[in-house]
Amino acid sequence: MTHHPSISESRIGSWHDAPAGIGAPVDTIDTPALLIELDAFERNLAEVHAVIQTAGIAVRSHGKAHKCPDIALRQIHAGAVGICVQKASEAEAFIEVGVKNILITNQVVGVRKVERIARLAAHAHMGVCVDNVVQVHQIGAAARRHHVAIDVYIEQDVGAGRCGVTTHAAAIELAQAIQTYSPALVFAGLQAYHGKAQHLRTSAERTQAIGSACDKVRDMIAALKVAGFEVNAVTGGGTGTYELEAESGLYTEVQPGSYVLMDNDYGKNTPATDTPELQHVLHVLCTVISVSSTHSVVDGGLKCFAVDSGLPRVVLPGWTVKGVSDEHTTIVPAPGTPALKVGDKIRFISGHCDPTVNLHDWLIAVRNGKVEELWPVSARGAVF
Repeated sequence: MTHHPSISESRIGSWHDAPAGIGAPVDTIDTPALLIELDAFERNLAEVHAVIQTAGIAVRSHGKAHKCPDIALRQIHAGAVGICVQKASEAEAFIEVGVKNILITNQVVGVRKVERIARLAAHAHMGVCVDNVVQVHQIGAAARRHHVAIDVYIEQDVGAGRCGVTTHAAAIELAQAIQTYSPALVFAGLQAYHGKAQHLRTSAERTQAIGSACDKVRDMIAALKVAGFEVNAVTGGGTGTYELEAESGLYTEVQPGSYVLMDNDYGKNTPATDTPELQHVLHVLCTVISVSSTHSVVDGGLKCFAVDSGLPRVVLPGWTVKGVSDEHTTIVPAPGTPALKVGDKIRFISGHCDPTVNLHDWLIAVRNGKVEELWPVSARGAVF
């Protein structure tokens, strides 16, 4: 019988089909491709970890930003206690390469999903977030069936207006439900992530938002203590506010994710005077495929860039993006800008790094104009 290779065998993860080989010059990389500038990557990694660790708390880097085990292992080597993910399937991709401590910073609902988490808990220290007793019962039953222990964090809505409980009574009810599944479930603490605060542009706005969040968390801790529950951990924070949570005296770990990539949206934030200014690490490399007297067109479009946070930015003086379609981006020059030629390679910075990475199979790590490493985006498409 003729064997027909699967998608994974024929394309995804095949080193022969990577956009470039080790040592290749950047201008020979097949496009569209995602580049990681290693010098900037290493600088951002070291500076953010130093701020958090100097405050005496833990770094738990968020893997949803990069979906790449090579990056997660480097974050752990740089001192992270583990990583965060958003989905059970993401967790599995990181556990397969030896990551041993993972928090799913999301609500997990559905028997198949909680069964997967319980199986993974036999291989790594697993945590999940809850804001409803249905989630507790599903996770608790799965943990008991598999004879494992899973950490459970009660998510508190501290201002994002998304997931999380908003009342003390709701949190106490969850803590009581978690307790009934002991030792299969362990009440680990609070998840307190203020997503909206990450993209407030000024330091003063972010400081005010996180100050308000901390007030809510302190009140919640006090209410849980009166009800007989000690809160030993508070986790949250992100690339836009990590220094505020780290210095709060309240959070025990912080969850930055985009700091190792960066994008146009985070680049619009004005950093605090004593906070490192993070550099753009992630670049999208494209090739000019058509030129005219009024514009040029490159070979990457909506299937290459996420545009939920705006159009990509051209890293070339005088050129701006006019529009993006499925497989093309049209760029236009300012008056007097030198013309481009078919075959020229152009870099872009995406508006939002997380969903941009999820569109690609590879991250091409480059230094001094050459390819130094190839990193598979192993958790690409892990959305369940």
